[in-house]
Amino acid sequence: MDEQASGRVEKRASGGRRLAWKTAVFSAATGISRILGLVREIVAAYYFGATGKINAFTVAFQVPNLIRSLVADAALSSAFVPVFSELLEKGERKRAWRVASTLFWLLLLGLGAITALLIVFAPLVIAPFGDPGGDKQLAITLSRILFPIVVLLGVSGIIVGILNSYEHFTVPALTPVFWNLAIIVGLVLGVPRANTLDTKLYVYAISIVIGTVIQVLLPLPWLYGLDDRLRLAFDWRDPAVKRVFVLMLPVTIGLGLINFNLVVNTLFASRFIDPDLAPRAIDAAFRIYMLPQGMFSVAIATVLFPRLSRLSARADLDGFRHTVALGVRQIAFTLVPASVFSAVLATPIVRIVYQRGAWTVEDTKVTAGALAAFSLGLTFNGVMLMLNRAFFSLQTPWTPTAIAVGNLAVNTALAAALYHVGTWGIPLATSLANIFGAAALLIVFRHRLGRIEFGDTARAFLRVTVASAVLAAVAYPLWYVLDQALGRSVLAQIVSLGSAFVAGFGVYLISCRLLGVRELNTLLSLRSRFPRG
Repeated sequence: MDEQASGRVEKRASGGRRLAWKTAVFSAATGISRILGLVREIVAAYYFGATGKINAFTVAFQVPNLIRSLVADAALSSAFVPVFSELLEKGERKRAWRVASTLFWLLLLGLGAITALLIVFAPLVIAPFGDPGGDKQLAITLSRILFPIVVLLGVSGIIVGILNSYEHFTVPALTPVFWNLAIIVGLVLGVPRANTLDTKLYVYAISIVIGTVIQVLLPLPWLYGLDDRLRLAFDWRDPAVKRVFVLMLPVTIGLGLINFNLVVNTLFASRFIDPDLAPRAIDAAFRIYMLPQGMFSVAIATVLFPRLSRLSARADLDGFRHTVALGVRQIAFTLVPASVFSAVLATPIVRIVYQRGAWTVEDTKVTAGALAAFSLGLTFNGVMLMLNRAFFSLQTPWTPTAIAVGNLAVNTALAAALYHVGTWGIPLATSLANIFGAAALLIVFRHRLGRIEFGDTARAFLRVTVASAVLAAVAYPLWYVLDQALGRSVLAQIVSLGSAFVAGFGVYLISCRLLGVRELNTLLSLRSRFPRG
């Protein structure tokens, strides 16, 4: 018995190291993309600022982005991967690829039709947002340019789902790099040559569509080294195809409702706060907020999703619970310090990222408040993402869907109560709703599958929170002293904020070591992989 227990411990430790390695590679690839995404936002902020017609663009882009989340991309992948992985696990590889091919063509035709309808009825889609940026017609035209990303990312969801099912994560994670590069090149080359602000915004929208085409095409060559290939097929009678669509309905509602919170935020910001600044300020803060989210929680959940699907197919509930708990603790280890750092240093972060060109000091002030408010819910949003994927892999997606409905109701009620305090009240409502959603998912998960190593997980949260408090106590005073001494030139801001970052996260890691945070040991175990790499 002792040998069996020792073997289980060693196997779990090895699994943790593999998770850490795959997550590190995925995070690095995603990190490059997110950094380029910030560069994209910096370039856009330089040309358009945060006030005026750029708010029409913000609304126009969020609407097709919401539709995409409802019927394509992550929602599709979350329904497709469990079914495709189960067929692979059972050895039905030819059938798995026939199912994938059928879904590819059905989505291409179906989403193409939806895209055409959205273009025709764009005025009705934009109407609830009032007069964003003072130019409703511009928002309508921009949305029509951007709606094709719905069908493009729909077929991309199948391609990425196939690669993830074979545990190929790096290439899908790198495709957004080229999406961002295409947009940056489009802005730098196209905007200075445009004569009017409207035309410059059209350049921005067209660059996004071109970047999305590149994002869809780039992973295709990596499909050819797998067991089979996508082909023309319409085997819609296959029960597996039907099961994907059955699963996709609640997944679509669940993920769509989570993304619908952003649209609710924009609606309140545009109609009730300041249509010329608040939508863009919230969106700009959200872009910074998504940097650690994409690098860590999305990476961890994406890497674990195929494994969870296989464990579910094998009915290995012990392994399933341990894997989920491992993911939750890794998310806490990475996101709690990130949320503390972005909250206490929100103003210098926003200043160094955005404040140049058309972006003003007032824009920075409003956006920094929104970023600090978003930061409160960062870790809880990551936990929600991990637990949602757990339920999706169990092929019981109606549970997170029901909680997503409650989350939307809480977010809307809080936004209605808090928008009076200013722009930052809207992201604060989202953060509080994330806390509610994470707590509800944990309670239901424990009721459904039993204990999720709750004691270890709670202790990990407590320890990383204490270590993050030490981070704040070191990072903010150091930044303040350097900021006062060096001034506000770009180089001075890089030195002051960069020094605070290095010192803060340095003491965080030391504190974690002293407090016995096991997730740090998993991270340190990666050092043994580099010589072989």
